[in-house]
Amino acid sequence: MAPSHPVAILFALQTAAPSLNTVSDTLQISEIPVEGYERVVRGVDPQTGLHAIIAVHDTTLGPALGGLRMWNYASEEDAVFDVLRLAKGMSYKSAVAHTGLGGGKAVMIGDAKTIKSEGLYLAMGRLVESLGGLYTTAEDVNTSIGDLEIVRRATKYVTGLSRDSGGSGNPSPYTAYGVYLGVRAALGWAFDNDDPKGRTIAIQGVGAVGGPLAERLAEAGATVYAADRNQKRLDALTEKHGVKQVKAEEILSMECDLLAPCALGGILNDESIPELRTKVVAGAANNLLLKPEHGKALSERGILYAPDYVINAGGIVNVSVEFHDGGYNEEVALRKIERIPQALKELWTISREEGIPSSDAADRLAQRIIAEARAAKA
Repeated sequence: MAPSHPVAILFALQTAAPSLNTVSDTLQISEIPVEGYERVVRGVDPQTGLHAIIAVHDTTLGPALGGLRMWNYASEEDAVFDVLRLAKGMSYKSAVAHTGLGGGKAVMIGDAKTIKSEGLYLAMGRLVESLGGLYTTAEDVNTSIGDLEIVRRATKYVTGLSRDSGGSGNPSPYTAYGVYLGVRAALGWAFDNDDPKGRTIAIQGVGAVGGPLAERLAEAGATVYAADRNQKRLDALTEKHGVKQVKAEEILSMECDLLAPCALGGILNDESIPELRTKVVAGAANNLLLKPEHGKALSERGILYAPDYVINAGGIVNVSVEFHDGGYNEEVALRKIERIPQALKELWTISREEGIPSSDAADRLAQRIIAEARAAKA
């Protein structure tokens, strides 16, 4: 989707840390009109190199919460396309998980290996602050808790900080735990036995979520195959857990009981779906379906699909507990995460009874939850 070309609006925003010489006062913020989204803004700061997009999809259920991703997009158009999909996915994820929050997302355009700086994240914090609490940011691809600590110096609208800072900590282990529970639920639905022992699992991407998932499944007795661009990660999993390595171009088409995509989204498409040789797709990556109709394509092939924003909700559930009265409580977070298998089973039941893809069943449920909340406010 090509963004409109708005007139830039320059805001004279002040930072909470004026003593730092890395602070920039050249942040340019402009609106990008997008139908169906409450706000989409671009932030450009020539001094620090910031080029970011924040998308707020829906705040009917509460303030928009979503991670801050840094990625070397080929163009701003690609970045806008990605952030819109991610923000909408966060709205639906939060709705189905009953977090009491809305959906948003932020992306920073650039190579994390070369552009990261204190000033860059301070400028990003000022962009978040400009939305006045409509959007709260959190950790995501190529943005660490340490990076968020810098963002926090420019805005209070940050979650998922370290326990020492009063936050819920790194959300990735909680996402991985929820995905593991969801994988077991998927195995149980497809094979009438949720025990991973003896099953063949293929994992695409063994980073912050895919890595712990691989460890849990290997420890549970599954034969785990994995592909990742980071060879050190693969070697460590092979040495410690016996994970078998597969070439990146082969992982999606290898024969397995369950495929767990845990890298970037859009990998289930017209080219990949006919090549799948699996009974189940259940992974951590957001927006696995390139287009909505690809859910139907999976269903027509008899492949059970765990809608991504349902199975990977563990991280957002964990962070959402920070908003509860009294602050973060891990026991509360874990109890909520352990509801993920039940949510998946409810969706698969709807899918079977109504003859619709599970992805459509998930979307309908999320849309209904949001619509009912909007009607109640009217």
